[in-house]
Amino acid sequence: MKIYFAGSISGGRGDVDFYKLLINDLKNYGTVLTEFIGDDSLLATGETNISDKQIHDRDLSWVLQADVLVAEVSTPSLGVGYEIARAIENNIRVLCLFKEKEGQRLSAMIAGCDAVQTEKYENLEVAKAIIKHFFEVAQLS
Repeated sequence: MKIYFAGSISGGRGDVDFYKLLINDLKNYGTVLTEFIGDDSLLATGETNISDKQIHDRDLSWVLQADVLVAEVSTPSLGVGYEIARAIENNIRVLCLFKEKEGQRLSAMIAGCDAVQTEKYENLEVAKAIIKHFFEVAQLS
């Protein structure tokens, strides 16, 4: 199974260590096409050795190759929202994980979308259980 993991880059890299843990767990279910999202050397400035167009085209190609898209959406990101929308329009299953933080809520465009499975979590163990259930159901579909 090909998995596209989406997490904030330009929107902020405060959750990168958590992304790395999620990506390691996702590897139990298939190939993670975007493992570099968990690389702490990738800063909010993004990749500087290739153009924005090259990044867009490469990442969109990966989205379209994916069987599922798993996004950590606690840090708002325009790019992640775009990737989710493109996955939805191409009938790719989407799981969004959201850790509630004081004074912050998930965008209604994600939380209110019937095509997105949105799950709140408190810690890594809960997130892993959500992911496990998501892939158990995905295997049946």
